[in-house]
Amino acid sequence: MSEKGLQAAQQKMAAKGVDQNAINVFTHYYRELEAGATGLIPEETIDPLTEVQSLDSTPVSDEQAKEAIQKTVYIKLNGGLGTSMGLDDAKSLIPVRDGKSFLDLICQQVRAVRQNWDATLPLLLMDSFRTQESTLRALENYPDIKVDGLPLDFLQNQEPKLRTDNLEPVQWPADPSLEWCPPGHGDIYTALLGTGLLDKFLEAGYRYACTSNSDNLGGYPNPHIAGWFAASGAPYAAEVCERTPADRKGGHLARRKSDGQLILRDTAQTPKEQMHFFTDEHRHPYFHTNNLWFDLQVLRDTLVQRKAVLGLPLIRNKKTVDPTDKNSTEVYQIEAAMGAAVQSFPGATAILVGRERFLPVKTTSDLALVRSDVYELTADARLVSQVEEAPFVQLDPDYYKTIAQFEERFPKGVPSLKKASSFVVEGDWTFDEGVTIEGERKIDGAGSPGEVLQ
Repeated sequence: MSEKGLQAAQQKMAAKGVDQNAINVFTHYYRELEAGATGLIPEETIDPLTEVQSLDSTPVSDEQAKEAIQKTVYIKLNGGLGTSMGLDDAKSLIPVRDGKSFLDLICQQVRAVRQNWDATLPLLLMDSFRTQESTLRALENYPDIKVDGLPLDFLQNQEPKLRTDNLEPVQWPADPSLEWCPPGHGDIYTALLGTGLLDKFLEAGYRYACTSNSDNLGGYPNPHIAGWFAASGAPYAAEVCERTPADRKGGHLARRKSDGQLILRDTAQTPKEQMHFFTDEHRHPYFHTNNLWFDLQVLRDTLVQRKAVLGLPLIRNKKTVDPTDKNSTEVYQIEAAMGAAVQSFPGATAILVGRERFLPVKTTSDLALVRSDVYELTADARLVSQVEEAPFVQLDPDYYKTIAQFEERFPKGVPSLKKASSFVVEGDWTFDEGVTIEGERKIDGAGSPGEVLQ
């Protein structure tokens, strides 16, 4: 039954023009799915990572930093849509600060590093077929960003969604585009190989790559981290931060007991009955930022040797073929996480960085925080915190979930949060200009809808 499904999927991918490397990777994961793999990593098979070298304790000279950043390419994951915030376009185009989008800030950060460090620093975006057109159109505002001989972006691969009952590619005539899905951001390595970009980077004299999510405003290309990575001689490195109770859902690195190799474990890979171990910030004191560094030569050689199959842990994502219709056919989406590649490189390491390196915007609550006076936008387009610890912000998802709802209720800007420790809003409230939040402030739903004046 499943052999028929695999052949059908392979043929469907080939007919679509999907690169053979991506088909090889898909085949690997299909076999794992067929064998009943779940991707679970039980607590008893790992040792928590409790000691990590700190960037602050690692001296890196400006000369070392400059030499390394001059050999670095900067890759941003840009395949996500802003659907969770009510948009059907590239999430990186959402205005996040002073009218500037994620993409605006990314481009301005690149410009600043190029100018300050005499570096070429190519910027490449890993787009999906749903984000490419609008992103490239927005990049026309930055004609100087493109580096001769290199594209501005490359496309994430596509693969068929598989029926859960027989592992055959799902058919959905109502909207055939829904028959396809991206393979997760772990596809970055397959896509870099299949597009020939790894060879292009190396031929042009680049040796290192740093990558991060486009919605992480803290993941800018730091030359001193580049210098540290070059000096380490490691093939691969992940940035981690100290966990707090607010980071309990974030993935973490651990050492596999069988061989001592660093691995990444996310919530989806943790047995439900062991989630108390996963969420224990004392047991697992660091979380994974998804800011990564890798040696381009080692990556290319490893991928070629393994025919593009790094063997990253399978993520079996069970959904419906039409995400908006819970009664549509159940499917599996086969995915892999970019950060899981840490297990594929002996000698891979991690570096402890400050919280400023992790500033994601996943919800409008996050958006409120980065738009507030808690942060200032520097001349080199970085957001710098003005407080020792950022406040906790939680907006009622019934009234603030989408960008449109958010803008409607903060027509004159987000309240001052510099003196706040937490800001929780329940109910439907519109905020006037000049509102200041201090300490722990909770606005409950009683009396809403209404207006908050102070």
